[in-house]
Amino acid sequence: MADPAASAPAPKVANRGAITACVILAVIMQALDTTIANVALPYIQGSVSASSDQINWVLTSYIVAAAIMTPPSGFLAGRFGRKRVLLTAIAGFVVASVLCGLSQSLDQIVVFRLMQGLFGAALVPLSQGFLLDMYSVEERGSAMALFGVSVMVGPVLGPVIGGWLTDNISWRWVFYINVPIGALAFAGISIFVLETKKDLGAKLDWLGFAALSVGIGALQIFLDRGEQLDWFSSGEIIIEAIICAAAFYIFLVHTFTSKHSFVNPKLFLDRNFALAFIFIFIVGVTYLASLALMTPYLQTLMGYPVMTAGLVMGPRGLGTMTCMFIVGRLIGRVDTRYLLTLGLGLTAWAMWVMTGWTPEVSQWTIVSVGFVQGAGLGFLFVPLTTVAFSTLPAAMRGEGTGLYNLSRNIGSSVGISVVSALLTENVQVNHANIAAYVTPFNHAFHAPAVMHALNPLTAAGRAALDSMISLQALIIAYIDDFKLLMILSLVVMPLVLLLRKPAVPAAIDHSAVME
Repeated sequence: MADPAASAPAPKVANRGAITACVILAVIMQALDTTIANVALPYIQGSVSASSDQINWVLTSYIVAAAIMTPPSGFLAGRFGRKRVLLTAIAGFVVASVLCGLSQSLDQIVVFRLMQGLFGAALVPLSQGFLLDMYSVEERGSAMALFGVSVMVGPVLGPVIGGWLTDNISWRWVFYINVPIGALAFAGISIFVLETKKDLGAKLDWLGFAALSVGIGALQIFLDRGEQLDWFSSGEIIIEAIICAAAFYIFLVHTFTSKHSFVNPKLFLDRNFALAFIFIFIVGVTYLASLALMTPYLQTLMGYPVMTAGLVMGPRGLGTMTCMFIVGRLIGRVDTRYLLTLGLGLTAWAMWVMTGWTPEVSQWTIVSVGFVQGAGLGFLFVPLTTVAFSTLPAAMRGEGTGLYNLSRNIGSSVGISVVSALLTENVQVNHANIAAYVTPFNHAFHAPAVMHALNPLTAAGRAALDSMISLQALIIAYIDDFKLLMILSLVVMPLVLLLRKPAVPAAIDHSAVME
């Protein structure tokens, strides 16, 4: 989150260009890892012998760890010095990346992805803090535009670079690529950046932080393993549910009774912030969950090579980046509530189109619909940040930013887990429903052509029928997931009417949403 010193005039900084380049490299490294592994998931799945729902732990473990460690990053920087914490984060992130590339089992790669998320959480907010300190108020617009572009490089280039590396070298290189980038960033920051003052009196509400962390972790494990263990018929799932409920109960009680809690409950007295907190959760669900669905859809159902899958997914991020620039010019001229409605509408429309997809859908359709979905996200990011913080007192914006991004990260991890669990469960349900019509007494099997290829009375015919039914069941399961994401986008749309328009537009750092 932005440093409080950001509001003061920027001092003269030697080697400002070199420092800017180095912190931007750190941001790009972290941004790439949000999407670069997506297209490699089927290859990782084969290497570590994971099921289709288990392999998504590679994505959710990273997001959850980053969500947990984002709020305390400001405390760590104040207590130990921003430069030291940033260098530790870069070094830890690079080491974790190498360990991810060397992983030989699902357990190993999930643990090392957790490690990546824990170290990577501080990279974006601390890098942003350095930029805000180095540039004057007049220059910060350009600096934050550069910062925003570097963050959005991930969704644009991540699938393309990940696809090329996986196709031409190995999936392990989607992690090894962080080594040269991290080494350059580490060396540059070590040489050019000066340490900030340390606040030895800084304190963190450890009880609130621990309770929230345990609650989020237990919730994620509950969602990731629930479908595999048949939910509450498993003792493990019951224990995880109890731990989750108990941790959140302790967190809430402590929050409302402690004088200096980890989360300030007064934040939610601001109606705009409270509604934006819900909005950004849904944005997290719809965006990364749809990305997690698209990778296996393209590579498994449609048989796309990994490089092709990366290329057709790239325009999604391009749509986001393009519309973020457009929206930046519209803010202040157009009511942000109209922009939010347009963003939600574009997202819902894209999901509605995807409910009609089959494996025969054209590449152009995938690219164009992906671009529209990305454009919808672009129309949501900046206006949502503007609304969230426009009526929030200035003294609470720093804490609000951390909590706001926590909601987005939790939404992303929960969304991926839920759609993955529903996909697995619905495939089984759909297979059973379709198979109920496959009997020797079904008149459709009396046709000579059908009887020759799909005779249920022969082993070959039954095998062909089962393969066809499994494919149809999987297609319908994807349609159900896309429909759920569409409904979520539509359900939150009426909440736009409850947002208040500020009398005077506040000077908001729009890039805060991307921390």
